[in-house]
This record gives sequence, structure tokens and C-alpha cells, in this order.
Amino acid sequence: MILRKGAAGILPVAAEDSIEILVLLAAAAPEPELRDKALETLGLWNRLEIRRIMSGPNTPPEVLRFAAERLLAEHEELREILLENPGLPAEIRDLLQSGPAPEHMLEQTPVQVPDQSRPDFMAALSTSDVTTDSPGSPPSEVAQRAAEQQAAVEMLAKLAAGAKIEELTGAPVEVPSETTMPDDELTQKDRETLIEKVSRMTAVEKMKAALTGNMETRALLIRDPNKMVSRAVLQSPKITETEAEGYAAAKNVSEEVLRLIAMNRKFMKLYVVMRALVNNPRAPIDITLPLVVRLNSKDLKGLSLNRNVPDVIRNMAQKVVKLKEDASKPKFPGGR
Repeated sequence: MILRKGAAGILPVAAEDSIEILVLLAAAAPEPELRDKALETLGLWNRLEIRRIMSGPNTPPEVLRFAAERLLAEHEELREILLENPGLPAEIRDLLQSGPAPEHMLEQTPVQVPDQSRPDFMAALSTSDVTTDSPGSPPSEVAQRAAEQQAAVEMLAKLAAGAKIEELTGAPVEVPSETTMPDDELTQKDRETLIEKVSRMTAVEKMKAALTGNMETRALLIRDPNKMVSRAVLQSPKITETEAEGYAAAKNVSEEVLRLIAMNRKFMKLYVVMRALVNNPRAPIDITLPLVVRLNSKDLKGLSLNRNVPDVIRNMAQKVVKLKEDASKPKFPGGR
């Protein structure tokens, strides 16, 4: 059921995750119908959204490779976008620069679906993150990283659909008691112990702690370099309005965290979160610019004077302030 929802693009996950899931299903789903459905869904996906994701520096190289191999025939405009992405694998970049790439010109490397009952599934999820292949990496290493990426994305999709981590791993996942203690009962020693224990936890343990832990634990894990962990934090049902505002204003979280906040309808219904995001200089311009017009007059004036935000955001705020001021001026007959 979950794989069918993934192939239809209707899992409750961010657009980036949906694209990753669709790519992996189109390349390696166990059933031909699922592969065809995923490819069909990708073909119907909003083109602007596809372009944005393919231009993102955090988009996995496997997704970029698939776009070059399977989407370029119908989306020629992706060529320049892919070539400008630093994460595009070198061999794909060379082929795209050499001229037109018909649908089957590029050699397609199948992605092996990991068996979730095997111990190496846990090992794959315990990696700090999946990185871009370095030049000269042996094929086995490339395949291993692709498998790790797929395992992580599948876990995210199933968590988003309501599954528990124990159901996915087939074994209990233990987390330190400090991660679940009420925040007001944590002593300074507990906090120091928590930091030390979190640093030694596997990715799966961190994800469970992110979903079930206390505010102190989430504050540590939202900055984790493994994007699956930070995404799990944002899926926690325990996040408060104050926490969400703090994450949106944070200068030490990844750009992806800020994007995920902007794409979360629950968070964006909170005015304080939206305001914090717009005023965060680390937030991507493409997600903050449309939010400027939603600010009230007081916050617009503050934003128009904020020298920390990008010029384009500050200039937009100044224009909106002027438009509102002009609109509020009394109108006289005959233009007087």
C-alpha cells in the first residue's frame, strides 16, 4: 500500500522526498506496474517544482542521474539546470555537455532494493549521510551508497505514513532515558550526558529520539548532518509553536530544514513561524520572497530596515510598505 501511494505521489512528505521516492520506485520497484506508475507520476509532476528540485545542491546524485537518463527527453529545459548543479555525477555531466541526450543514450545503472530484514539494512541507516561519489570510486561503493539512500528514503516514507521504527527494523530501538525525560526535570548533568549520548547514537536511534524525545533532544537533532534525522524532528508530534518558531529563526540549521518548514502547512499556519522564516538570512530566497506580502504592517517596516536579510527581500518589503501607504492615502476628486 505504501509503495503504491509513493508511486502515485500522494505520501504526506515534502516535494523533495516525493521526487526521491518516485525516482527510486521508477528505477527499482519490484513490480513493473509500480515502476510505470512512478514514471507516469514524474511525467505529470509540476515542471516548476521539478526544476527547483533538480537545481538544489542537496538533491541526491542518484536523482540527478535519473533525471538526465529518463526525464531529459521530455524536459529538455532540465539540461542547463542539471549542468549547473554541482552534485551532478561527472560522467553524466560529460555526456550532457557533448550534445543532445536521447532517452536511452545514457547507460542506466539499476538501483538494488535493500532487503529490510537483513542486518546491512540497519548498517546502511547508521551512516552519517549519503555523500556525492568521489572521482574513481569503485562501482561497489557507488551501488552501496545508492542502496543506503534508498533505504533511508523508504524509511522516511513509511514513517510519514504512520509506521513505527520498530516495525521497520524488526527489533526494538532503545534510546537513552535522558531523551524522554520531561524537560523541566533535566539537570545540568543530564543535559551534558544527553549531548554525549546523542553523539554516539546510530541514525535509527536518533530518528526514534527525534520522534519521541523531549525538546532538548530535538534541539540537538535538528542540527544533525544526517538529513533523515532532521526531517524526523520536524515530523515529531511533540513540536511546540515556540520550537517551530525557533527552528525557523535558527542560523545553525541546514537550508533543507528551512525548506521543509516552509512546505509544512501546519507550521506555516503559525504567523510567528512565517515571520521568523522571512527574517532568517539563511532561508532560501525562493521560499521567503512569496511570504513577504503576508506580513503585517509593523513587521513589514521592520523587514524593510533589516540589513541582515538579502537585498531582494528587503527591497520587496520596502515596495510593499510603499504600496500600502499609498493605498491608505485619502483620494480627492480630480486627483487633488
